[in-house]
Amino acid sequence: MNRYLQDTFAPVHEELTAFDLEVTGTLPDHLDGRYLRIGPNPPTDPGEGYHWFLGEGMVHGVRLQDGRAEWYRNRYVRAQGDDFPPNTNVFEHAGRTLAVVEAGGTPYELTHDLDTVGPCDLGTVTGGYTAHPHQDPETGELHAVSYSWTRGNLVDYSVVGTDGRVRHQTEIEVTGSPMIHDCALTEHYLVVYDLPVTFDLGMVAGEPPRPLQATDRLIDQALRHGTAARQLPYSWDADYPARIGLLPREGTDADVRWFEIDPCYVFHTLNAYEEGTDVVIDVVRHDRMFATDFSGPNEGPAHLTRFTIDTAAGTVREHRFDEHSQEFPRHDERLTGRRHRFGYAAGVVAAGVRTGDTVLKHDVVSGTTTERRLGAGREVSEFCFVPSAPDSAEDDGILMGYVFDAGTGRSDLVLLDAETLEDIAAVHLPGRVPAGFHGNWTPTA
Repeated sequence: MNRYLQDTFAPVHEELTAFDLEVTGTLPDHLDGRYLRIGPNPPTDPGEGYHWFLGEGMVHGVRLQDGRAEWYRNRYVRAQGDDFPPNTNVFEHAGRTLAVVEAGGTPYELTHDLDTVGPCDLGTVTGGYTAHPHQDPETGELHAVSYSWTRGNLVDYSVVGTDGRVRHQTEIEVTGSPMIHDCALTEHYLVVYDLPVTFDLGMVAGEPPRPLQATDRLIDQALRHGTAARQLPYSWDADYPARIGLLPREGTDADVRWFEIDPCYVFHTLNAYEEGTDVVIDVVRHDRMFATDFSGPNEGPAHLTRFTIDTAAGTVREHRFDEHSQEFPRHDERLTGRRHRFGYAAGVVAAGVRTGDTVLKHDVVSGTTTERRLGAGREVSEFCFVPSAPDSAEDDGILMGYVFDAGTGRSDLVLLDAETLEDIAAVHLPGRVPAGFHGNWTPTA
């Protein structure tokens, strides 16, 4: 049976609502908002060839206020027409709760209680959106790179303002048609990854090559209507050059500078910043992706790695921080695009993205990593950082994320002290939150 339909990956089929949740420990009084996370959750059996990235999205949320856990809800994102239900990230911007997916998918707006409102074009972003916009902490604008298999070798850089509409958008030419899951932001640059996981029409089983103009119809049929067992049409291309691009924020394609690196793949950026003429980019680096396993990201361990681009010399240095296999890196997002010291990640056991019980804390200045093991039978997910106050120090805050407990068969929303990784509180949920993707703390305005 497909590994992404078993154990903690297995979907849940009941939409639950529960109030006044049981809490172990003490919830800080200053937490007033919702913790939201999304992931794939196919409502029916998608077949043995199912790819984890292609399950319909389900959002799980907990409302915290006045030291209480007021409610838990899980809801499917209900797409309209041929739209693919977003399954990759959920966040709040310009007063709207948005569920997003990449590769040309349409963002969807949700209510405060996580019911589906409908498609949201973010003020005419063309060609779909992305799973990983990055917010500039000074301006509040969202910066993003969006791609689609229908666009050939063109991707879009967009800036969405605090009013929820596009302020700036420009096309960037890349080598071929790569999967660009994430980007990065510095004070003056957008960072673009042009890496060797590329569109592969042959991944759509049983279909002969088609002209590019037919590609959108073919993939729409394959992904949204269940043919080809929902194969992801991207695979590793050993002949594709790996490179990182720096685009000045208000620039155009003509202003991009490209820097070659050794072949690899990057799903997620920890953070990036400028230091003199260097651009420093901390990522989780995979040696390859979708080369032998086409059901999910199962190509061996991934490590926290720093790329330092010397823009004066035109060279890139690469440094691996430690040997922990990990994914889902996060940082204090008040420092997005600025120099950071700390990062946090979920430890990964064996191959793929099956997480264990370990939360990792990195000090990229001292070069040390601290492990916090939550106990046998527990599986962590992505943890995000929530500062204690708007002006608190970088490491003064809480790490927050869902943890599955095999002993109870249910999940908890776990809060850890970001400095010590010690327990603060756990909110006990009425059901299981399947292994999924990304989430965020959305404070009450």
